[in-house]
Amino acid sequence: QYMSGFGNEHVSEDPRCPGALPEGQNNPQVCPYGLYAEQLSGSAFTCPRPTNKRSWLYRILPSVCHKPFKPLKEGHLTHDWDEIDPDPNQLRWKPFEIPKAPQNKMDFVSGLHTLCGAGEPRGRNGIAVHIFVCNTSMIDRCLYNSDGDFLIVPQQGKLLITTEFGKMLVEPNEICVIQQGMRFSVEVFGETRGYILEVYGAHFELPDLGPIGANGLANPRDFLVPVAWYEDRQVPGGYTVISKYQGKLFAAQQDYSPFNVVAWHGNYTPYKYHLEKFMVINAVAFDHADPSIFTVLTAKTTRAGVALADFVIFPPRWGVANNTFRPPYYHRNCMSEFMGLIKGHYEAKEEGFQPGGGSLHSMMTPHGPDADCFEKASKARLEPERVADGTMAFMFESSLSLAVTKWGLQTSNRLDKNYYKCWEPLKSHFNPKCK
Repeated sequence: QYMSGFGNEHVSEDPRCPGALPEGQNNPQVCPYGLYAEQLSGSAFTCPRPTNKRSWLYRILPSVCHKPFKPLKEGHLTHDWDEIDPDPNQLRWKPFEIPKAPQNKMDFVSGLHTLCGAGEPRGRNGIAVHIFVCNTSMIDRCLYNSDGDFLIVPQQGKLLITTEFGKMLVEPNEICVIQQGMRFSVEVFGETRGYILEVYGAHFELPDLGPIGANGLANPRDFLVPVAWYEDRQVPGGYTVISKYQGKLFAAQQDYSPFNVVAWHGNYTPYKYHLEKFMVINAVAFDHADPSIFTVLTAKTTRAGVALADFVIFPPRWGVANNTFRPPYYHRNCMSEFMGLIKGHYEAKEEGFQPGGGSLHSMMTPHGPDADCFEKASKARLEPERVADGTMAFMFESSLSLAVTKWGLQTSNRLDKNYYKCWEPLKSHFNPKCK
């Protein structure tokens, strides 16, 4: 069950405990049902009201009841962007391999691999792109990210995500955002794979619409927030709480489930969104509009119009532009572009770019349609046509110059070293005598 609305002030309590939310105040001397009040702050106390993020949680035990954190050597997370020399080339990865169970059991945390990124969490400015591959559920352990927000894009297999705010079922073609500090556990139902965009120092928000008007792109009412659900469960064998802190993992033990929030209220929550609900805006006369018209969520910088990170999709739509080369144009960008594919075939590269893989076109590195796509689109009869049916590609775009990790370039063994060859057949059509 869910409540709808992006950034709303929500109120929720588990129906097993009616009246669990205090009336008229946040922190009474004694909370209903003997609960503890705990505030989770997603912004500074003094932020302006439109950007002030916080929620109040009413829980059976406060989250402070745990043993000391100790380093956890697990997964392949990093924010060391200097571990290998930079590579400005166009990069493409084949689908990332999912380990086979039961020979190699791997849950969401142990299956996290950092592919690229920039900045660092201590300075509260940066991003990272991670790949997750897993085949088993998290059992008696949860994760929270002290560094920033996770935007999770499942590509294969659905995720049942239990959070302190309630449960979300997130399937391919949906996304979810787990914001900084929120504890969550991931249950899977077989071989599972996906992408994560992590941002340090900013939260995701809906892009401004400007001349588009009041409606369009991702509409606020289509974002879903879980309803309160709790478990009062003792774990004598120990429950592991994992913190991602300054780019590394740490684990603490406690003897109870952290999902013991009976009621909550506030505007700082996890949420999910189905990409099919995106209202596409597109060119209806001529030329190819910039991909910014497909922005679902943005994490802004202090510079107007410049994003720390944008989440952009390329959904099914109609192409009707006259006298226009309709696929994406050839491009050199002051932004970094990481692309992934959830399903289908991407319109500009029908071969080679596969679901579960990815590509990175770094700052000012040229890119665009492959030779086959260019020849077909240049000769195509221009009539209304459906574009990208059965497909969902996406882009993580950033104003930062992204460094690729050693895992991404070497250890994963998924780098397509022949990617550059897709442009080699392009030939000159120049004829100075024919305009």
